[in-house]
Amino acid sequence: MTRLRAYTKARGLSFYHSLIWLCTRALERVDAFSYAVSEDRVVRLESRRSSFTHLKAGSETFRIVTVPCEGSLEDFCAAAREKCERQERFIDYAGEGIDMIFFSCLPWVDVTALTNERDLDVDDAIPRIAWGKFVEENGRKTLGLSIEVNHRFIDGLHIGQFARALETLFAEL
Repeated sequence: MTRLRAYTKARGLSFYHSLIWLCTRALERVDAFSYAVSEDRVVRLESRRSSFTHLKAGSETFRIVTVPCEGSLEDFCAAAREKCERQERFIDYAGEGIDMIFFSCLPWVDVTALTNERDLDVDDAIPRIAWGKFVEENGRKTLGLSIEVNHRFIDGLHIGQFARALETLFAEL
């Protein structure tokens, strides 16, 4: 995370939105993450949309904001910032769908694992990614990342492919 932190800081980008964009792009590079269930049929998604928590400044009230992962990292950060500022409701249900990835951040604690609240829907194929605060380790910033998936679609191999794709995207910054 040291490289990403320096990159976002130098360009005035949100680290949070940047990591959401990078994780979304990394998932899109792994074919197994492109499948979901719709009307009792397995379908292949063209892309995934990022749905993330946004804590309103100076408040303890958060919102669920959904933004398509389109364009460059800079384009996404600008669109995410604008949507966060504009959205008044807790959640915009018009933006909900099976093509989402749920993101959350708990910057107050070092996250090593996280379980999300969810219905026991065996067809739920929405990946859930969360992370906590930075930890300084040997002069490097590290960040624990938790990912929940539907094991009917995703196996450890695919999570490893996601991790390699994410590392590649970091190196391309």
